[in-house]
Amino acid sequence: MGRMVWRYPVTELLLLLFLYSQVAPYLSLSSSLPESSRLCPLYQRIALLQFKNSLSISLSIVSSASGNSCPLFPPPYPPTESWKEDVDCCSWDGVTCDESTGHVLYLDLRCSGLQGSIHSNSSLFLLPFLQSLDMSSNNLSGPIPDGFGKLPNLTDLILSDNKFNGPMPNSIFNLTRLYYLEVRNNLLGGQLPQDRVIGSLSLEFLDLTNNLLNGTLPSWLFSLPRLRHLDLAKNQFTGQIPEFQTKSLEWLFLSYNPLHGPIPNSIFELVNVTIISLRSNNLSGIVELDMFSKLQQLFALDLSGNDLSLVTNTQVNSTWPSLRFLALSSCNITDFPVFVSTQERLEYLNISHNFLRSVNLPLSVSFTTLDLRSNLIEGPLPVPIAVKVAKVIFVSGNKLTGEIPSSICNLTSLYILDLSNNSLSGKVPECLGNFSPNLSMLNLQMNSFQGPMPGNFSRCNMLRNLNLNGNLFEGPLSPSLIHCGSLEVLDLGNNRISDGFPRWLESLPNLQVLILRSNRFHGPVGNPISRDPFQGLRILDVSNNSFDGLLPTDYLAKLKAMRNTAEPNIETKYMEEKYVYYHDSVTVTIKGLDFVLQRILTIFTTIDLSSNKFEGQIPDIVGNFGSLIVFNLSHNNISGHIPSSLGNMAAVESLDLSSNVLVGEIPSQLTNLNFLAVLNLSHNLLEGPIPRGKQFDTFTNDSYLGNLKLCGFPLSKICTTVPQLPPSELYEEDHSKGWFNWKIAAIMGYGCGLVLGCSMAYIAFSTGKPWWFVKTVEEWQYKVTRLTHRHNGKKVL
Repeated sequence: MGRMVWRYPVTELLLLLFLYSQVAPYLSLSSSLPESSRLCPLYQRIALLQFKNSLSISLSIVSSASGNSCPLFPPPYPPTESWKEDVDCCSWDGVTCDESTGHVLYLDLRCSGLQGSIHSNSSLFLLPFLQSLDMSSNNLSGPIPDGFGKLPNLTDLILSDNKFNGPMPNSIFNLTRLYYLEVRNNLLGGQLPQDRVIGSLSLEFLDLTNNLLNGTLPSWLFSLPRLRHLDLAKNQFTGQIPEFQTKSLEWLFLSYNPLHGPIPNSIFELVNVTIISLRSNNLSGIVELDMFSKLQQLFALDLSGNDLSLVTNTQVNSTWPSLRFLALSSCNITDFPVFVSTQERLEYLNISHNFLRSVNLPLSVSFTTLDLRSNLIEGPLPVPIAVKVAKVIFVSGNKLTGEIPSSICNLTSLYILDLSNNSLSGKVPECLGNFSPNLSMLNLQMNSFQGPMPGNFSRCNMLRNLNLNGNLFEGPLSPSLIHCGSLEVLDLGNNRISDGFPRWLESLPNLQVLILRSNRFHGPVGNPISRDPFQGLRILDVSNNSFDGLLPTDYLAKLKAMRNTAEPNIETKYMEEKYVYYHDSVTVTIKGLDFVLQRILTIFTTIDLSSNKFEGQIPDIVGNFGSLIVFNLSHNNISGHIPSSLGNMAAVESLDLSSNVLVGEIPSQLTNLNFLAVLNLSHNLLEGPIPRGKQFDTFTNDSYLGNLKLCGFPLSKICTTVPQLPPSELYEEDHSKGWFNWKIAAIMGYGCGLVLGCSMAYIAFSTGKPWWFVKTVEEWQYKVTRLTHRHNGKKVL
């Protein structure tokens, strides 16, 4: 019989003996199990139970796990719930054993609600035969322990979608059988081992995406003989890309790092590579794009967002037989690559943000996505009209002219069409509203389109964003918009549309942005026609029209989404398409200036009713808009006082009530607006002292121009009276005391005032000096009032 050699140090032997003593009472129970179920060695069952007890389990983590490995509908309980002391571990959920020996080989604990830290002396590392370990999509934290190096048979290790921090331990790279290592989406930092590690020669798959790893890329990584998949994207690696010493690579992801320098020439020797993504680095130098045609297996190439200068040989027609995905955005390209016109199987082409003046798209292609944004392309619209499978077309930010051809309506699978910021003109095709049942975004803004706006929107359409801003559309709104039940953004600003307020839009359940600014809308807004109008509206801009009548108080009172939505548990996110890289954008007036919001925060709220003919008073209910960022009522005929409830708009940053006929004092409650950056109360009839404190001490004279009776900082006019104190300080005594003396004093005061008034009126009108009369009466009235209250012991200012 051969000699048995113990593979573990004495300390681990003592730990096993301790674990054995803890479960001695269960030995008789386990020995009574049937022979067929006594598979799992006792010490391994003890080790797993100890590991389970070292962590906490949270069902909320199971239900909210974000990892891609999690099922759409997670189980009602975590796998470790089945780990019982009186049950053989080979029958536990997530545990797979060797059928003949019972040794634990595989642990699948993904999406198990595990939280806590794994220590270097964890009993998990007492499973010497463990081959595969998946603990992804949990809430594990702390550093990754060196103990993983004690699992000599480990071939697969997956720790993705956790909160592990610190450096990657060298011991993992010394596992001689490890071929699959995935630790993406964590908080790992520090550098990878720079010295060559011996045990990593079997490594075939390495994914450390989306961490905080830094330092230079170790050269040994690029010489591993079996490495097929290398993904180090979204980290903080610096330096240059090392030369490739292996030809085994098939997938290469180094995008979103600050890597610099040239692309190594050895990349053109990766004959097996199918995907190369070097997007968003600081790579530089001249790259001959045709050299990549040597990589006949290349399926996807992304060089976007660098400082590269790509050149192509116009005389050479390269063949790229496997190419489906090509992204060359921001690569300083001046000439359209010739080979693209021959790629009939190309599905995705992004050549945006370059200096192209013309394109030569193939006539017969299978494009699903075409992105030509932000070039210098001139002439008619370069759209592959014959491609019925096209789903996304971006041609914005060019110099296109002419009309939209009606044949564009043959693109019946189109999901997004963005033709904005060009010089296109004429009438839009009548079919544009219903040519594709999948159309989600139609952006025609900043062109010169004329005639009626697109209409004929079909029922049950999927349109989510309609942006026609900055054209010459005229006539009324298309009533078929009522069919757009999925509509979230409707931007019709800066056109010539003439219509009344579209109250019928208030029933659209998903509408969040409504912009009608700078058109020819007219008449009163009126009252809501439904119980919950505009229930999701967060951006309302009807400025610079001809609306009149009273302020739409009933609408303002029912804008639920404008209220206190900025709560701590509200997630800050942007409105955007779910399946492609596209962000909603609108133009709004913030702090007196027009801004283009390239991405719309879902918690951003604004109301702009300025430059109309609205009348009436500002309603108190405006104070309920606790999340409102911008509030603009300027250039109307609004009268009355500024309600003190405006001091409750805690999130407001821009408040513009200028050019109205507001009267009275500025409420001191407005000093509670801690985020107020711009205040414009100019050109009203306000009077009295300007409140002091907090943000009000930062405003200049411009905020108060045209209010001749205002005084105090920052104006040069000094207040002649002390600012009025709160009522609690005016009436310090009990109101019931001295009521008789107060009444006597009041009667005497009013009596004297009556006699004095009649006498002064006779003198004034008989001498023909009414201004002197008015001034004298005002002075006497002030003195008599002070005398009257002084009899009662009250403090008067």
